[in-house]
Amino acid sequence: MNGRSGGGETRAKGEWLRGRGAAVALLALASVLALSACGGGGDRPSATGPEGSGPGATGAAPVWAGVDVLLAKRLDLVEGKRVGLITNQTGVDGSLRTTIDRLKAEPAIRLVALYGPEHGVRGNAQAGEYVPFYFDDKFGLPVFSLYGQSMKPDPGMLKNIDAYMRAFDTKEAGKVPAAAMVEGIDVLIFDIQDVGTRVYTYVSTMAYAMQAAAEAGIDFVVLDRPNPVNGVGMEGPILEYPQYSSFVGLFPIPERHGMTAGELARLFNDKFLARKARLTVVPMEGWKREMWFDETRLPWVIPSPNMPTLDTATVYPGLVAIEGTNLSEGRGTTRPFELFGAPWIDAYGLAAKLNALGLPGVRFREAWFTPYFSKFAGERCGGCQVHVTDRAAFRPFATMLHIVKTVRDAYPAEFAFHPDYFDKVMGTASVRAALEAGSDVAAILETFEPGLRAFAALRQPYLLY
Repeated sequence: MNGRSGGGETRAKGEWLRGRGAAVALLALASVLALSACGGGGDRPSATGPEGSGPGATGAAPVWAGVDVLLAKRLDLVEGKRVGLITNQTGVDGSLRTTIDRLKAEPAIRLVALYGPEHGVRGNAQAGEYVPFYFDDKFGLPVFSLYGQSMKPDPGMLKNIDAYMRAFDTKEAGKVPAAAMVEGIDVLIFDIQDVGTRVYTYVSTMAYAMQAAAEAGIDFVVLDRPNPVNGVGMEGPILEYPQYSSFVGLFPIPERHGMTAGELARLFNDKFLARKARLTVVPMEGWKREMWFDETRLPWVIPSPNMPTLDTATVYPGLVAIEGTNLSEGRGTTRPFELFGAPWIDAYGLAAKLNALGLPGVRFREAWFTPYFSKFAGERCGGCQVHVTDRAAFRPFATMLHIVKTVRDAYPAEFAFHPDYFDKVMGTASVRAALEAGSDVAAILETFEPGLRAFAALRQPYLLY
């Protein structure tokens, strides 16, 4: 990821989804010993919260995250149970207290293990970076990695990290919770902030964990959080399943899906998982589908190292696809996914061409930048910064298509796709094929419409807000 997240790979994934148990890791077995030594659908709550602290209360955030609702109203889900928590730095309440601290402070809950997604529980690992198992001294808990749990770093992790990310990020290997990782717990909780784009790998981690919980016969609880770029907008192609299913997109949903993690969990559980989890979603209170994250008054915590701001999340549903080309997507700068370019691009000329298109809600400023890691590390790149002027009108996926087409037309000898990764991000090979054939962007976008209409109908029963 995160940003983002052959036939053999698809077959391997399909076998797991049909119930193949994951191999038990030695580290996981050791951690189970440590644990032993330490001893459905979620209706929206209607009762008011603690006095002076509910949605709309003076000085309070208008939105309650799922963790707030759990501890105020749904302790019955975890009372007296041994709890495993899948979380990272975004797992906080409206006052920036971590979900870990809040669960540990609740006498009715026995928090016995932590599980980290890509980037780790503390969010400090870069995309594709190895995160080992460890015992957290502060919390006194074992911490399992759900992104590449292994005995030692693969050699590729120590060489070309950018190429390794593209290769590893699409694979299932190392991301399925081993059976022993969930032994000794009664309920597995997921509390992570997603960003509303299919390729962001946290929802894949959630789906894999749901299947592991189902196979282990334990409850699975999702503490819901906002879709930061609203729950209305939908863009891009529907992933072609199972041909293009990977860790950066497991199931047939669009690139920008307009759903929360809890809503996706309900959809995945009912439609796609081979074995249904005993799922409960604890909904937010006060959130409305049209809300952007900065309208919730909840604190923004960086979801991953290259997702620093809501501005990043706004452009990400489209600009993430730049990862699948030989352009820099701005990794290694302070504005990832807002900046893009390459050493061979004339920034002035490209900005002029893109602005001449008159795309809604966006302007392109000529920019020069030198990434300190990832593509073109240490080289000055010419390109543009994306400035969103009207986020309601802005269409990130359409904007990305125009960028790729414009650069490819202007620099046919220099521009190139990373075909396999670009297609996995798209969830189809048809987009790349159309761009390579010189198709008009409007024509490409038109091909998505039937799928988006069908998905809008498919998702409707699973919406909570």
